[in-house]
Amino acid sequence: MLDMSGKMSACYACQRNGQVTCRRPKLGEPCLKTYPLQCVDLLKRARVAFQAGRTLKEGFRLAQLEAVVQMLEEHECDFVDALGRDLHKPKFETVVSELILVKNEALYANNNLKKWMQPLYVERNLSTTLDECLMVSEPLGVVFIMGTWCSPVQTCLVPLVGAIAAGNCAIISPSVCTTHTAELLHRLIPFYLDNECFHAILAGANDLHEVVELKFDHVFFTGNRKEGSKIALAAACTLTPVTLILGGKNPCYVDRHCDVATTAQRIAWARFHNAGQSLAAPDYILCHVDIQARLVQALKCCLMQFYGSDPRESRSYGRMVNLEIFNRTRDMLWRSGKVAVGGQAIEAEKYIAPTVLTEVLESDPIMQQDVFGPVVPVMTVNNMDEAIAFINKQEKPLCVYAFSKNNEVISRLMSETSSGSFCSNDSILQSLMVALPFGGVGASGMGSYHGRYSFDTFSHRKSCLLRGTRFECVTYLRYPPYDDRNLSLMSWACTLSQKSQGWCQIL
Repeated sequence: MLDMSGKMSACYACQRNGQVTCRRPKLGEPCLKTYPLQCVDLLKRARVAFQAGRTLKEGFRLAQLEAVVQMLEEHECDFVDALGRDLHKPKFETVVSELILVKNEALYANNNLKKWMQPLYVERNLSTTLDECLMVSEPLGVVFIMGTWCSPVQTCLVPLVGAIAAGNCAIISPSVCTTHTAELLHRLIPFYLDNECFHAILAGANDLHEVVELKFDHVFFTGNRKEGSKIALAAACTLTPVTLILGGKNPCYVDRHCDVATTAQRIAWARFHNAGQSLAAPDYILCHVDIQARLVQALKCCLMQFYGSDPRESRSYGRMVNLEIFNRTRDMLWRSGKVAVGGQAIEAEKYIAPTVLTEVLESDPIMQQDVFGPVVPVMTVNNMDEAIAFINKQEKPLCVYAFSKNNEVISRLMSETSSGSFCSNDSILQSLMVALPFGGVGASGMGSYHGRYSFDTFSHRKSCLLRGTRFECVTYLRYPPYDDRNLSLMSWACTLSQKSQGWCQIL
């Protein structure tokens, strides 16, 4: 772990009262599953550390944020190797979409933390002219962060950056579907972060709801809707607030007035990045009937350019995370529409070729379930009104995408559909920016994160009114026994307040 100076120090948290109570795994050792009973001890230790005020000082938070960056820089090769083993993820994708993204968040928080921690003063009114009205951001306590296998590093560490910046203790649970990455985080976290405040556990999906029931101060979950519902239900039992970043059917409208070649490149990159295993990628395309053939041909050309004639041999193309996801994606592919590009599947390698489907029906399996694989169905519409109506018939998605040269088309798609985020003429980028909040709405989740929004998610904005004891000669009007004269004076004061400030304020 790092001390306040940022230098490596011994794991002083592993010994209390002369007895060993925990043990850091060595970097060469296998990691064991963390059971709910073990989480009880970790939660107690984190809560004791939080109540002692360990995380409150700015210097401590800055040191921990710097330690996150140091961990990623010193172990870049280890993360590349782990994600290569888990997802056949190319080094380029690991560095750009996982490691750099987390480092950007940590550096941004580091540079802005002093400003974020300052009280926010609010407008005074007639009755608070001589008072101070402000909001103070205080940490929630001990938070629980669950990442997903699609992006196992960033979905754990980006929220963790926000939790650290806000002054919380945290327990993170990387997805055990990506075994090597989860074990790497489990080994590294104790070496870089404070051993009393921050812990990583290895828990299966079936154990997570039991861990949530231990009563945290906030639960942050990224994953599918089914698991998200279970987590929310478990958190509700203890009235624990939750942030849910959930998958969904992200529509992508392609207008006939667009640059087809550029559109195809950007859609293909987003959909087939990480072998299609992404919460924010376009899920299906609604294109104008006039350009379907051109768009499909352009997508085919892009895939040839990106991955060559045989994507299986490409070093830039990934694999399914496990056989369960492989079989589910392959079955949807085979039972939906017509294969226009790709379609090959090899179970032994968990390989599914980048695939484009046409002649897809709304009732096909590919349109009824979330797709976490390299398959994109292309459906046609006669106009934008049809596209908007189709999108609005479905559950609210995490993302909506629109490609058009016509600003009116973009404006209508943005204003007449509801989604967690919106992006025109590109894909996914809005979900990666530190200055924009990212989260769902309705069935695609609740709450948001990134940058300042992560800090706010893991903070409580406490309203504070700092008032003296002067002017009791005025405030006495509110006290019993009530009489008509005092009521008339109060009403008169309200009238003055309404005229001067546009709203009513009773003293």
